[in-house]
This record gives sequence, C-alpha cells and structure tokens, in this order.
Amino acid sequence: MKLWHCKGARSLRALWALEEMGLDYEVEVMPFPPRFLREGYLDVNVVGTVPYFVDGDVHMTESTGICHYLVETYRQFDFGLKPDHPEFGSYLNCLYHSDATLTFPQTIAMRYLHLEPTPEKQPVAVDYAKWFYARLRLLDQHMLKREYLVDNRFTIADIAVGYALYLAKALKLSEFVEREFTPQVEDYLARLMQRPALQRADALDDGHGNPI
Repeated sequence: MKLWHCKGARSLRALWALEEMGLDYEVEVMPFPPRFLREGYLDVNVVGTVPYFVDGDVHMTESTGICHYLVETYRQFDFGLKPDHPEFGSYLNCLYHSDATLTFPQTIAMRYLHLEPTPEKQPVAVDYAKWFYARLRLLDQHMLKREYLVDNRFTIADIAVGYALYLAKALKLSEFVEREFTPQVEDYLARLMQRPALQRADALDDGHGNPI
C-alpha cells in the first residue's frame, strides 16, 4: 500500500487510520498543493488532489472512502461496524457527514482566508465558516452523552469527523466568526488528539510545514 499525503490535508484521515490499524504502508509526504509543487504528481493522480492511495490494483482519492476500504478489506472491525450492527446506519451517516457536510465548507473558507486571501473574497469565506459551525448542530446533540460516535468505542467514524474538527482549529475559523465548539465537542476533540496514532501521523512533514 502507498499513500500520497500533505501535512494537515484530508489525507491525514487515511494516514491516521493506517497508523491505528498497524498496517504496513509506504507514505510520500508532499508540499501543498502537490499539483503545483510536486513535479509529476498529475501523472500519478490526474485530479491533483490528496489523498491518493494505491493498494495493488485499487486506486482511491477519497479520504473517508480509504478508511472504509481498509476496515472492510483488511477486516479491521476493531475500527468499524458490520452491517448487522444496530448502529451501522449511524456509522455510515457519520462517515458521509464528515466530508459532504462538515469538510466541504471548510475547503472554501481555507481557500479564501488562507490560500487566496483578498478583501472581496473574505465575506464568502466567512459565510462558509458560519455554515460549518451551523452544521455542527447534529454533532453537538450526538455527543451530549457519548465519548465516541458509535458503539461506545473509537472507530473510523471518529477519524472522519475528528479530522473536520482538527481542520477547523488549524484554520482558526472561530476567530473569523466568533464561534467556539460546544464543551462536549471540545472534549471529544481533545480525546482524539491524545491518540498516539494521530500524533504520529500528524508529525509527518516534508519540511514545508502545514498547508494552512
């Protein structure tokens, strides 16, 4: 297996999962954005995004999908749920919610607040940051009496959603919209950040630092 990764990017989800599972893999850490700063990367991944993941004949570009693939293919059910589990629907919903609902608005905010900051674009970025915080309402309710998202244990659902919270902190979105995580979500993220596998994954760097 090989993963192409940029520090702080969505590829952190896949790298974190690989570290949690203790699977053998190769990682190439690149400067961000790799389509401009890593010569030949478009020949590897025509889309130019990260992550890019190869496992034999399998080629994948979606971070949460890679996590799900690892659970199913390598039978890593200590980190996932099977279809007959009563919380399987909630588990899948968290996986899809993590990117489609939570990370998407952050990517717009990141672009216009950090990568291409211009005065005319800042109101758009702030609107998307507000959108992100509004979409946390489901998580706020869900975590009132839970330590983890499903089955009272850590799974890739926590990796998927936890990355979105990690990214919000890295982007300092709260400073632009004067919003903070609820106490239960703040505590949840603190638990995730203490995991040794995440700390190992987050420490990988190519010398160019965080893209944000």
